[in-house]
Amino acid sequence: MDADQIDLRRKRLRFRSWHRGTKEMDILLGNFADRHLAAFTPVQLDRYDALLQNSDPDLYGWISGRDAVPEAYDHDVMGLLQNFRIKT
Repeated sequence: MDADQIDLRRKRLRFRSWHRGTKEMDILLGNFADRHLAAFTPVQLDRYDALLQNSDPDLYGWISGRDAVPEAYDHDVMGLLQNFRIKT
């Protein structure tokens, strides 16, 4: 994947982060994307993309610590999201 494709992918992920369906998740994930996507590796972009495929209630439960994070999503990107939530 070349740099232009990666840049386009980051833009798409940023858009999806800001347009989730619930205002709370728009704000949380949109701000997270603004802060972190530019530095993500292609592997981290894959992980974030996979996270965004989940529902807002599931994501919020995992990010907030209310629900256990499934093993498939228990990785560095989820850790960044959980820490980002604490800082905002």
